[in-house]
Amino acid sequence: MKYFMTWVICCALIFEMRSQTIIILDKANEEPVSTAAVSDPATGRVVFANKKGQADLSSFAASTTLQISSFGYSILMIRKSELASSDDLVFYLEKNNLNLGEVIISANKWTQDSRNIPQKITPIPKAEVEFQNPQTAADLLGISGKVYVQKSQQGGGSPMIRGFATNRLLYSVDGVRMNTAIFRGGNIQNVINLDPFAISSTEVLFGPASVIYGSDAIGGVMSFQTLNPSFSVNEKPVVSGTLLGRYSSANQENTGHASVQIGWKKWAIATSFTSWDFDDLRQGSNGPDDYLKRNYVERIDGEDVVIPIEDPALVQIPSGYNQRNLMQKVRFRPNDHWEFQYGFHYSATSSYGRYDRHNRVRNGLPRYAEWNYGPQKWMMNHLKVSNFQSNGFYDRVNLSFALQNFEESRIDRDLNNPIRNTQIEEVNAYSANLDFTKNLNPQNYLFYGLEWVLNDVNSSGFTTNIDSEIQEDGPSRYPNSTWTSFGAYLNWESKIHEKATLQTGLRYSHFGIESQFDTRFFPFPFEEASLKNGNLTGSVGIIWNPAESWILSTNLGTAFRSPNVDDIGKVFDSEPGAVTVPNPNLNPEYAYNWDISIAKVINETLKFDLTGFYTLLDNALVRRNFQLNGQDSIFYSGELSQVQAIQNAAQARVYGLQLGMQIKLSSRFTFLTDMNFQEGEEELDDGSISASRHAAPFFGVSRIDYQAKKLRAQLYVDYQGERSFENLAFEEQRKDEIYAKDENGNNYSPAWYTLNLKFSYPLTDFLFLNIGLENITDQRYRPYSSGISGPGRNWVLSLRGNF
Repeated sequence: MKYFMTWVICCALIFEMRSQTIIILDKANEEPVSTAAVSDPATGRVVFANKKGQADLSSFAASTTLQISSFGYSILMIRKSELASSDDLVFYLEKNNLNLGEVIISANKWTQDSRNIPQKITPIPKAEVEFQNPQTAADLLGISGKVYVQKSQQGGGSPMIRGFATNRLLYSVDGVRMNTAIFRGGNIQNVINLDPFAISSTEVLFGPASVIYGSDAIGGVMSFQTLNPSFSVNEKPVVSGTLLGRYSSANQENTGHASVQIGWKKWAIATSFTSWDFDDLRQGSNGPDDYLKRNYVERIDGEDVVIPIEDPALVQIPSGYNQRNLMQKVRFRPNDHWEFQYGFHYSATSSYGRYDRHNRVRNGLPRYAEWNYGPQKWMMNHLKVSNFQSNGFYDRVNLSFALQNFEESRIDRDLNNPIRNTQIEEVNAYSANLDFTKNLNPQNYLFYGLEWVLNDVNSSGFTTNIDSEIQEDGPSRYPNSTWTSFGAYLNWESKIHEKATLQTGLRYSHFGIESQFDTRFFPFPFEEASLKNGNLTGSVGIIWNPAESWILSTNLGTAFRSPNVDDIGKVFDSEPGAVTVPNPNLNPEYAYNWDISIAKVINETLKFDLTGFYTLLDNALVRRNFQLNGQDSIFYSGELSQVQAIQNAAQARVYGLQLGMQIKLSSRFTFLTDMNFQEGEEELDDGSISASRHAAPFFGVSRIDYQAKKLRAQLYVDYQGERSFENLAFEEQRKDEIYAKDENGNNYSPAWYTLNLKFSYPLTDFLFLNIGLENITDQRYRPYSSGISGPGRNWVLSLRGNF
């Protein structure tokens, strides 16, 4: 009956639609493939199927050979000229996880086949995100098995890629740069501003990408594409949406999500709203006792009271928080040549405790009565104008304007001290991008463009006597500043042989900083700073396809990071007994990278890919001992502290291997694994070598996946290797509050694993049940460099309705 109804619906749709509309279905269950993309490999023009699997091909030329693709399916090639004389406008995609090629966007900001790109790129499709059910966008990155995620508190997530993190990685949202002038070298949590439910696809580009993305793209780029409302292929509007509720036991999570999309012929809208509430996070019962926190502080009747946590002391207090996200997008397509799109994004968290700081002790008691991040807010207004009318200069052009507003704050108060310190940072980030692509001939393509960025940084500080409620001005974290950047790039792709493709590119960037320092609280020997500099970066890569089942590639690339306001002007206590002060005399750091990759499919049952990489970071911006007005120590927060500053003081090296493998065990069982080996080192002041802080230990994930017609189940293991005291970065060795103790009483990061089980089952055609049992053996573990332990045994129950 189901197949008969499918046939009737398809016939009705075919009768109703013109020959330029096709329907794309899953061959196994005849369900619409709403994630399918139809693209022209010659020009890169792409259209996406709507929720009914319909795609309008009217914008493609009659002679075009089109590619139909979706992650996890075999690619299908069709000729548009054959459709007019054909009565069969329904196309079936066959599931196949062993493809070597995927349609990706991140490499050049335009849709391309990954087989023509020399850099390693890993997509994280929406279908996989729905199955794995990550709580935050940081957890979303972690399910790739190739991105390591550090957390200092539950409300956070700082990705590490190839030994780099924070301001040496670039975040892109719908093609807009998310990095700001106050992205710091320490761990950051800006990625949680993004809503996993509102993301349609995620791609992680590994290695330097400064040619396309400019400053900061040293270790890689995380490119997020949010939900794109679909147009109707006829006069009837297309309405679709999602309702979801989720509960997790380890932190008593209560999450609700609702989204709706409406598409007409020329207009389309999408609205998304998500609400999260997380209680304090419970860690596992089996693991190092060093991770157990025995007390917390509450203010009772005007006094700070240290309250013991009853054994087994597994709940990590304080770590709970809540968050709300809203997205609104509008698309307008007046004809086949023009498209206008506006997107509004808003995210706000509650205040939340920085858990590792709450673990610091002084004289046997908690050092802090309070150490919280204030509400973290992000808002983006984004207007994108696209033109697809070919001429002598371009085949496609995108003009993009964005205004982002970021707000974050830090609130701390020592135990039994009535003075609360508050610092508030606001950044208004303006950007404009103009990106072109031109098909010179069937063998040569140009990608080129311009970028302008302005960050306006406003930082303030004040103190509050919580007894008298008297408020006074206090030191700010940053100087009030402007950070500007202008860049121009050119990237060329050429088919130099029937089996080989060359990609090469250049970019010139110029940046400037103007800062005004407040010397009322610290006697800086300067009141203003001005920096200006330029950088030329380039890349060259070759992809060789000796056969359909082979891909070999190598890439040489450079990247840079311009000093930002966080580098030149920050004042903060980086670790107990140390304070970081401004240093306006900085230059950009520069990276040189080489990687080589091989991917192979054997007998349509085995796929493996192996990538080796080596990166040298020269003139590295690192924190080193410093002097302020001739003094190497000053009093900060009531403690004599070593003066430090960010300086161009070192070289750093990172090298490693990334291995991925998939084995089709049977028609229903698949084995998948990803493993990552990396080593990093950097120079110290005395010329000795220290391990690099952001080079994670060996880590990976191995999965056995079962898929029947309806049921999907997966048993998987996440794991991390040990990082001994001797192999910890020098600055990490003294952080007692986040590491376990080895047999000699030294800090180290133990190896760990978690065993996990996930199920997905459609209760009806519209209602889907997801069940997960995470960390089945209730391990007490803490990811490397993290200040909070991961969740213990955790039940996850999610009910999703699609309409």
